[in-house]
Amino acid sequence: MSEHDIQIKSPDEVKSYPATIKVYTRTGDKGASALFTGERRPKDDAVFEALGTSDELSSMLGLAIAHLEETAANSLIPRLEIIQCLLQDIGSNIATPVGSKSQAKVKRTRFDPDAHHCTKLENWIDELSEGLPVHRSFILPSGGLAASTLHVARTICRRAERSLVPLMEDIDKESFIFVNRLSDFLFIAARWVAMKQGVTEKIYVHQKGRVTEFDK
Repeated sequence: MSEHDIQIKSPDEVKSYPATIKVYTRTGDKGASALFTGERRPKDDAVFEALGTSDELSSMLGLAIAHLEETAANSLIPRLEIIQCLLQDIGSNIATPVGSKSQAKVKRTRFDPDAHHCTKLENWIDELSEGLPVHRSFILPSGGLAASTLHVARTICRRAERSLVPLMEDIDKESFIFVNRLSDFLFIAARWVAMKQGVTEKIYVHQKGRVTEFDK
């Protein structure tokens, strides 16, 4: 294990906080919120669109994890949990524009400067790709509940990638590259889960060669 690898802690290992800490602050009641630097922007700013989409993606991965528990494909769960943590790191990077006055915070939220995490993701893609059925047609989102949930996560990931484009000058390029590569990983992961669970994927058939209930 390298110094970059993430270890997921159990709830018993995580520092507990007093139950008196309140979730609400009322500071966003007028339609603005703060970046990590303290700068306040409207909640419809591109930064918050990107942060919200990243959060949505992590939430969908959490749902995929729930569907993977106690299945033949549950070995994927630790990797998805690591990705959730990395998405949190990317969120910190998004919330700290590189041109901010607080360069200490910019340095603190730097994401993957040596491309370790992106390389790890590519290795996972190559590993999961081995032995997958070869299809010469488009694969429809399918393959069972867990696999289909990963396909939904993949589409959210693509949206997350698009949301980062307006911020390219304000974030580390490695954040964008990782999210771009992540959608590829989620596609392969969905296919791998379907294979491990013995569920046949559905493939696209052109309308001229398709027979449906409407055609009978």
